[in-house]
Amino acid sequence: MLRGSMVPKDNTTGNLLAANQSTDWLHMDPWRVLRIQSEFVDGFGALAELGPAVSVFGSARTPRTDPSYKAARHMGKRIAKAGVAVITGGGPGIMEAVNRGAALAGGKSVGLGIELPHEQGLNAWVNLGMTFRYFFVRKTMFLKYSSGVIICPGGFGTLDEMFEVLTMVQTHKVATMPVVLYDSEYWKGLFAWLSTTVREHGMISELDPNLVVITDDPDEAVDVALSGIKQN
Repeated sequence: MLRGSMVPKDNTTGNLLAANQSTDWLHMDPWRVLRIQSEFVDGFGALAELGPAVSVFGSARTPRTDPSYKAARHMGKRIAKAGVAVITGGGPGIMEAVNRGAALAGGKSVGLGIELPHEQGLNAWVNLGMTFRYFFVRKTMFLKYSSGVIICPGGFGTLDEMFEVLTMVQTHKVATMPVVLYDSEYWKGLFAWLSTTVREHGMISELDPNLVVITDDPDEAVDVALSGIKQN
């Protein structure tokens, strides 16, 4: 109860309905927290009933004439024919190829995009798509709803996604899942460094390089990625 001089000059409802207020609150951390929360809610709501899925990562810069594009398209098709959804970042290049293969096979073709200045939205082969503001929310969706991961040649974004998955598996933050790297020629330098310099300095254990399977066969990549689903 407030009386006399204790009665405020304004009130909560009046403040809420007042016109021409400052919009500075849109850029404050409490509002960002609510936006982050809403992205998690939207993502969980959209993907909760997706069913088994395999995530495929790879470069947005891979042209359609590249052999990796053809291989990724084949992977998407095979995953879909197994009754399993594919999840990509929803962009062009490898992501488009995987989504294309899955969509043309009549499968669930998921694209989880990210707001970036140079991105042009989700590719045309996504039939369930979302775009996120925050990388960490998007990566949570990849990890939460995937039972296997295939990583095709790519740059910083692909490397970030790969090491995120490997770190979560290594530290047992997620159940062990099969992780496949496609194109041994592309990855051999990185894993030679991990298996020698990094391991010899004691930064990883002798078992850690064995967290991945490296292959040049797209069918083997799919079989290994799907093995995590067959065990469930």
